[in-house]
Amino acid sequence: MNVLLVAENAILPVISYGGMPRMVWCLGKALARKGHQVTFLCAKAANVDFARVVIRDKSVSLVSQIPADIDIVHFHSPVPSDLSLPYVETIHGNYNKSLSRNSIFLSANHAERFGSSSFVYNGLDWDDEEYAAPDLTKRRRNYHFLGKAAWKVKNVAGAVDIAKRFPKGVKLDVLGGNRINFHMGFRMTMSPKIVFHGMCGGVRKRDVMQCSKGLLNPVIWHEPFGLNVIESLYFGAPVFCTPYGAMPEIVVPEVGFMSSSTDEMIYGIENASFSSIVCHDYVRTTFNADKMADGYIEKYEIVLNGGHLNASIPKSQCDNKKLLPWNKE
Repeated sequence: MNVLLVAENAILPVISYGGMPRMVWCLGKALARKGHQVTFLCAKAANVDFARVVIRDKSVSLVSQIPADIDIVHFHSPVPSDLSLPYVETIHGNYNKSLSRNSIFLSANHAERFGSSSFVYNGLDWDDEEYAAPDLTKRRRNYHFLGKAAWKVKNVAGAVDIAKRFPKGVKLDVLGGNRINFHMGFRMTMSPKIVFHGMCGGVRKRDVMQCSKGLLNPVIWHEPFGLNVIESLYFGAPVFCTPYGAMPEIVVPEVGFMSSSTDEMIYGIENASFSSIVCHDYVRTTFNADKMADGYIEKYEIVLNGGHLNASIPKSQCDNKKLLPWNKE
């Protein structure tokens, strides 16, 4: 089939930060490997040899830019009201509103919170050069935080609470934030145990993660999925997280520990005994781009055969943006 992947504000491929564009890029590559024709409609793209690219022109309607030969449109941005083609829409965030009948969520928990059972787990292309085979024998000394630290729900403050109680010489590498933050009011993290790397990707991110003893991920919202979790596991780092959203689906006991308490998290870290090889093999097998593509192809076929992905319009069943408990003690 001929699939149009719409991420109208995305720059492809992703150079540093960008969860949704990275997932869209990997999906396009996997669909192409499976023999489908792929077109990206995005803000900018370079070095795309496996797909056609349409650069979004904001001076005209999005629908007018859809090529005539497209069979199905897969949106990763809002669906235009004047669209007449078959479509699906991946919901990447948490909303307190009604969504489209052909919505696809990122996990069972994500879907359930909208009264739906339609979901496809994210997966990444582990054979991409960005994920060159990690050296799982490297010495691991520090921990890391990976995410947009300025976003309160990611709870970098909680990760810092944990890191301040690390033994002497053990630090926390923050990938995705800076020591001084003005986004949540003025905040400066003074502790010498915290090392800030800013928004980074590629070799720098890989080098930190494959030398990490674990990801600190104390999110305080209903996490829809968590690409940071599967990236960390791929590089052999177990996950220490809160039990919110999709975390219990992804972080099985063999690869991580869950709690909403600093004390319990410290206990889990001090008594951890995880295998980097198990973490790596688990995520490479379970959350890869080919499995993700297979899941989406099933959804495409339902829609192309005249069906809807949801029996009724998905509606938020709870306050999806509510901040959840984090016990600092």
